Amino acid sequence: MNIKHKRIAFYGKGGIGKSTIAANVSAVLSKIGKKVLHIGCDPKSDSTRILMKRRIPTVLKTLKEKGDALNKEDIMFTGVYGVTCVEAGGPEPGIGCAGMGISAVIETLERLEVFDMDWDLIVYDVLGDVVCGGFSIPMRKQCVDAVYIVTSSEFMSLYAANNILKGISHYETPQQKLFGGFIHNRWASKTDKAVVDHFIQMTESRLIASIEQNQAIKMAEYERNTIIEANPQAPISQVIETLGKDLFREPLASDSCPLDDEAMEALFDFVSAKNQEISR
Repeated sequence: MNIKHKRIAFYGKGGIGKSTIAANVSAVLSKIGKKVLHIGCDPKSDSTRILMKRRIPTVLKTLKEKGDALNKEDIMFTGVYGVTCVEAGGPEPGIGCAGMGISAVIETLERLEVFDMDWDLIVYDVLGDVVCGGFSIPMRKQCVDAVYIVTSSEFMSLYAANNILKGISHYETPQQKLFGGFIHNRWASKTDKAVVDHFIQMTESRLIASIEQNQAIKMAEYERNTIIEANPQAPISQVIETLGKDLFREPLASDSCPLDDEAMEALFDFVSAKNQEISR
């Protein structure tokens, strides 16, 4: 694989807005003329929905139908602003390994020499709820330069974020750091910000962006639009544009320190104390 482009991945708990952020970042950079390959690595196969305005055939499904006869045009589709979209896909619920789609998409794109094409940026959108090794493949196969974790202040989101940090630590070295930073999504109060800030302090990591809970971005998603299409002048669009340009300009990785069980309990005690302060 001839690496001459930037490669980033977004991980996070399902439902936290990870795919929305990843897709909007891809759209932002495509809009300013960058050649972006967006790879959805979630069994829901909806990472590219707002980029394509529809669902596209997945690599797993197409492989099953065409086998070795599969070509680039069968799995690569052009979305808004020219971003190239690919969906890994996954098995039927309750059957098979969800990480299998990620392995299949990377092997297929390597065989078709897609990674050797003239990209400026490759974006991976990866599910982060579970600790299945399949979801670590972009890191394990050295397909990414930096991993960004999308989180909120909710218990399960922080729990998943910490588990992802642990996963990252298995695949980075002192010479090759992988963790790029946290993106705090859907904050709605000072307490939300205080909780995530405290978590970031405890993990000795850094915050890349804070994105406020916003009805406009939610409605744009219902309408199969990116927020920069639906409402380009909205403050949230400016935040997303700044995030995308910052990540492209400097996808630097940094140190982090995942929390053990005792430290996680201390974090949740902090959250409880904050809530009690508010209720007084």
